[in-house]
This record gives sequence, C-alpha cells and structure tokens, in this order.
Amino acid sequence: MICMKLSDFDYNLPEELIAQVPIKERDHSRLLVLDKKTGEVEHKYFYDIVELLNEGDTLVLNDTKVLPARLIGTKEETNAVIEVLLLKDVQDDIWECLTKPARRIKVGTIVSFGNGLLKAQCIEEQEQGIRKFKLIYEGILLEILDKLGTMPLPPYIHEKLDDQTRYQTVYAKNPGSSAAPTAGLHFTEELLEQIKNKGVDVLYVTLHVGLGTFRPVSEENILEHKMHSEFFSMSREVADKLNIAKQEGRKIISVGTTSVRTLETIIGLHGKFKECSGFTDIFIYPGYKFRAIDNLITNFHLPKSTLVMLVSALAGRDNILNAYNIAVLEKYRFFSFGDAMYIK
Repeated sequence: MICMKLSDFDYNLPEELIAQVPIKERDHSRLLVLDKKTGEVEHKYFYDIVELLNEGDTLVLNDTKVLPARLIGTKEETNAVIEVLLLKDVQDDIWECLTKPARRIKVGTIVSFGNGLLKAQCIEEQEQGIRKFKLIYEGILLEILDKLGTMPLPPYIHEKLDDQTRYQTVYAKNPGSSAAPTAGLHFTEELLEQIKNKGVDVLYVTLHVGLGTFRPVSEENILEHKMHSEFFSMSREVADKLNIAKQEGRKIISVGTTSVRTLETIIGLHGKFKECSGFTDIFIYPGYKFRAIDNLITNFHLPKSTLVMLVSALAGRDNILNAYNIAVLEKYRFFSFGDAMYIK
C-alpha cells in the first residue's frame, strides 16, 4: 500500500546548496541521470543531454514567458505599502493575485502603482492571501508591467538578479507566468539546434505557471491538498505530431513538470493529444499511471512539495529520495537556479 503522508516526501537539504544565482553558462549546470527502472545514478553535465536523446525522440518544452508580475504599490486611503503578485488572468483585466499584507486588502480597496499608471481594485477576498483585482489602466498592460513590475523570484532566492533574462527560457514566447518553468533554463539556442540535428522532434506547449506549482502542501495527508488551476494550451500541429509519436511507439520526453501536467491533462481529458486550451489542477502523486510521457528533464524540487510527489510518481519515491540524497552528498545546486535531473 502506498503511503500518502507529507513527511514521506521530505529530505534533508543544507541551506548552502540552494542556488542563489544562475550558473554562468546555462548548459554547464550538472545533470544527474536517474534510471527509473533500476534506480542507478550517473553524473554528467547538461550539455550531455544530446547524447542521452535518440533520433526519433520527441522533446516537449513549455514556451510560457514570465511576466514582471511583482508590483509594489500603495493603498489609496492610507498610503500603506502593498505587494501584489499577479498569478492568473481570469478574464477582462480581472486577475487572481497573491497580496502582502493581505489583511489590509478588503473588497473595494484600491492599490495604486507608479503614481496611478496602474490601479487595482479588490473585488473578491479568497483564502491564503489571495485576492481578485480589477486592473485599471490606459494602454497596453504588458508595457505597463515592463515599466512597473519586477521578476517574481522565489522567496528562497535572496540575491539580486543582475540579468533579468536569466529567469526566462531562451524560447519563452507566450507571456503569462508568475514563475519560470525552471527545467528549461538550462537550454541554449545552440543546444536546441544540436538536439534537432540529431533527429529529435522539438515541440512546444504552454502552461502559465501560477500558485499551483509553488504553493506549499500543509496537509499531512497529501490527498487533502487542493491544487490551484493554471492555464494551458496545445496547438493542432503539436497534438498531431505527438499522436503520431505515440502510435509509432517513440519516446515522449517532457522538459519540466509544467509540460508533464499539460500533456497528462490533455490525454486524460481526451484519450489522445488534441488541440485545446483550458485550466488544469491535476495533482500527480505515487500511484498515478502516466499515459502521455516516458521520460522527464527536471530540476531538484523543494522538500514535501507537489513536484517531489510528481517525480516520485514517475521514478518511485525510494529512487527519487536516494537520488536526492546522492545529489546532496555530491553538492549539486538545488531549486530554480540549480542543477538538473534526467529521469530516463
């Protein structure tokens, strides 16, 4: 019987192994290769991924682009400083946001940014610091965010990011994320060309990373955890190519857990890959039967997180925790700006 306790997905991580800055060259990060059948571990560098992929494989990446979604403003009535993190575009300039301090924000409260260049009026209070705001502005929102916002780096990163593009994949295309799909940060344009030249099909889906990915699990029984929904989309061309790959028995390799969640959501809804878009709150943990993907390129994830549960579902909890413990001993760098793992 599979144990579903939160504590079963914990591991000991010394704080000094949490990467604070990106490595100088994206593809020079280390790569731990884990065989999900045997549990065997190899140590390589990320540029070695070309050797690990085979002609005919399909590589699926998430082309979402991180918004400069962290805004610092003032409450109109009191001038109190309020931080707002845009999480999800619900509709018609209504956004789900994480706010600090949330207790100061009630329905009707207006927060002003950039001397009124952008205003946000609270229209709904939700749990855990979440508020829905109606955004009020003139012009193009993305241009206003470029002026007023900053990259929403995770709370465990304390260093200032000198080059904002390093928290963006080189293939980022569709704006909408409040966090980067970090497994993709290791790829360079040159590396992707080498992969294509080997005969690997490189395809893109979109999932806008929001609260569902980085909200911690607080329930000891993980089955009680509620995932927040995130927007995804897949084009007809990508769906057709993935269906052919499946029919021909070729490997589908996901880059990042966000791509996994997109692919598994779509195949779960339709029984095959299909052009579609929508919101997913899929929660993958041990016992889940993967239907879309074979292998996974991913980073090292936070202890007791839904992402550790996802990789444990793919490779086995014991294999994952053993690999993580080896990575700690070998002083791999962890989390968003850290090293990578290939689960084959």
